[in-house]
Amino acid sequence: MSYQKVGDGRAPDVRANRLSTQQTALTLSIVVPTKNEAQNVLPLLKRLESAVVSEDIAAKDVEVIFVDDSDDDTPAKIEEAGRQSSFAISSIVRPRERRNGLGMAVVEGMQIARGTWVVVMDGDLQHPPELIPQLLQKARSTEADLVAGSRLAEGGSADSLGWRRKLLSQALAQFSRFIFSKNLRSITDPLTGFFLFRRSAVNPDYLRPKGFKILLEILVRCPKLKVAEVPFEFGQRLSGKSKASPREMIALFEQMAGLRFAPHEHLFRFLMVGLSGLVVNTLLMFVLVDFLGFHYVLGAIAATQGSTLWNFEWTERWVFGNRELPGRRLWVRMLSFFVVNNSMLLLRGPMLIFFVASLGMHHLLGNFASLVVMTALRFLIADRFIWGSGNKSRQDIYYYNIHDIIRVRSMRRLPELRYFSVSEVIAEPDIDVIVTTNLDGYLSDKSITYEEMLGSLGFSIVINQKETRTDVIASPLIGMSPHVLYTNVVEPLLRWTFVRKGYALMHGACLAIDGKALFVTARTDTGKTTTILQTMRNNLDKVTFLSDDMTIVSRDGRVMNYPKPLTISLHTLRAVTEAPLTISQRLFLQVQSRLHSRGGRKAGLWLSHNSVPAATLNAIVQKLIPPPKYMIDELIPRARHTSEAQLSHVVLIERGPDFEATLDEIEKARVLVENAEDAYGFPPYPTLAHALCHWNGIDLHVSEAEIVTAATQNLPAIHLRSPRFDWYRRLPHFLQEPVIELPTKSEVLDWPAPGLRPSGSA
Repeated sequence: MSYQKVGDGRAPDVRANRLSTQQTALTLSIVVPTKNEAQNVLPLLKRLESAVVSEDIAAKDVEVIFVDDSDDDTPAKIEEAGRQSSFAISSIVRPRERRNGLGMAVVEGMQIARGTWVVVMDGDLQHPPELIPQLLQKARSTEADLVAGSRLAEGGSADSLGWRRKLLSQALAQFSRFIFSKNLRSITDPLTGFFLFRRSAVNPDYLRPKGFKILLEILVRCPKLKVAEVPFEFGQRLSGKSKASPREMIALFEQMAGLRFAPHEHLFRFLMVGLSGLVVNTLLMFVLVDFLGFHYVLGAIAATQGSTLWNFEWTERWVFGNRELPGRRLWVRMLSFFVVNNSMLLLRGPMLIFFVASLGMHHLLGNFASLVVMTALRFLIADRFIWGSGNKSRQDIYYYNIHDIIRVRSMRRLPELRYFSVSEVIAEPDIDVIVTTNLDGYLSDKSITYEEMLGSLGFSIVINQKETRTDVIASPLIGMSPHVLYTNVVEPLLRWTFVRKGYALMHGACLAIDGKALFVTARTDTGKTTTILQTMRNNLDKVTFLSDDMTIVSRDGRVMNYPKPLTISLHTLRAVTEAPLTISQRLFLQVQSRLHSRGGRKAGLWLSHNSVPAATLNAIVQKLIPPPKYMIDELIPRARHTSEAQLSHVVLIERGPDFEATLDEIEKARVLVENAEDAYGFPPYPTLAHALCHWNGIDLHVSEAEIVTAATQNLPAIHLRSPRFDWYRRLPHFLQEPVIELPTKSEVLDWPAPGLRPSGSA
């Protein structure tokens, strides 16, 4: 039995407490914020002791921390009960001037908590202590970081609130889930005050709650938490009064607004400075040209420098003025800011052409869009590099093991490889991805390089092919856009690494029925994704999923899954109307679908063919508006996976008039190899292709063609053409029916002479 009053009403010394936490760690800390709960303290502690102490948890491994804002004798009751309790009891008595809401009271309790697990609950017994063992068991069994007690999940109840407050509670929960759909997708009751979390997973110093909804604060500010729920029935109040009030409702909405927009505070300020800079630029132009007689071109150049100086001064003082920049000199920041602002002028012209000529925007809308993108890019560079905090925190490293064939180590998360993510450290990777500004430090006379304008501030890579691994060094701009890092840099390296190890990374989707695999190949943007989704949706009881875009194939015809996220469009989404996407995801898809469409890619290729830095623009655009990518079970929740199958059929799908024929052996191999090459048409691959596909004097194109030919030899290959995109109606039948002899393709179509090597290879 012990009782400790922490401090004299002042905030506890967090640093000192964390030292003691490491020395005297407990199993469970229970944080109870109280306000005028004198009659509830003793019954609460008795029920806690009865509920929590078990064979797994001894009383000495539990502490209860009261954080008290009371005006009655609650502090005295806590002290009295603490002397009788078998738990360690602590109390923080907060002075009136620091009573900043229940949320901050919980944070102060978290700061002194010593438990591996922390429970937060009210002191009025409406949160049943008997649920705590279930919360802890759920956390351990699911390896969750946080488990919430839910009144709104199936099996839970909030009837004790009365119908008005129950309806209001449900409405607020749904509203918060809508506002923070990404963070709160997996939880039904984000406003509950009863939850358990792993102490090491939540840093209380990051929390700044307003009002009393602390769980919402944690879930939004700690988005990587693994979350689970346990339903419970909200109990009757034993004594005291409810703390809910119109004032707390206002505080909740303020909290939501702060959480929604606070991450963008620097951006909003940066935009305000930029708008003021436009005014300054216009005034300077007017004075220099109309009053002083400067030529308008010289006037524009001088005005730009003047407005840039204005923008720098306000950005330095107002936008990033609260950042500590150790070792960063003022003149270096100023010079960097001037270089970036003037360099952006060189990018804006090509981007305007892209929006107007390629995407068909009105010139005024295109001009506005280019200004928005350039402003966003300037902010990214200013935020990350010029006024970067200089905090050298631990760099996360991500590891991926692809079927024990290729191991990847990366300084940036690669979302397309998340299926193959592993926690164990890979000390000797086959591909090592490094992101740094110091690309020159990795250069050698054998390095493969690609650089567009702006040097390390733009799209720039160095590739060093060693005997046992390939190092790829990418500029920070590429690292900020993980989809570009994977698709345009890592995946081409994976392709040739697979070939060196005796496998082919074939461009096509793959489904299986009873262990027999159907491989569907097509040119880019034909409709493979829609076809696969429709086939899966209509044959859930028969068909299993291996891949949508790339499939690993061995010489003996064994295919291994490669389940990257599917890139969808509005047309694709119509094929899976039951996909559980949120309203905000569907609305954003309207923008994503147009930008990352077939037309958008064609426009990007046009830019690259006209000496425009297309790879840099692509990285910027995909950072600002990432492509719409979803795993198969996010679109079809009941879809089944399989890890491998035996290749049985090859189907080539194509848009055009109705047509069906078989492919002969040579034509089949040619189509598969050419379609593989078609997947890598965007910069920088065309420039680097010759260097990447040669290894120790061997042309890997030849090796790839040999693997593909061996894997598909004597397998039925069908060419399907349709103007209605209805290939999915035929696909399952190929694995369930005998192959019908059809005319070979060479007898029906006059195609170019077959050849296994793509026309662009050396």
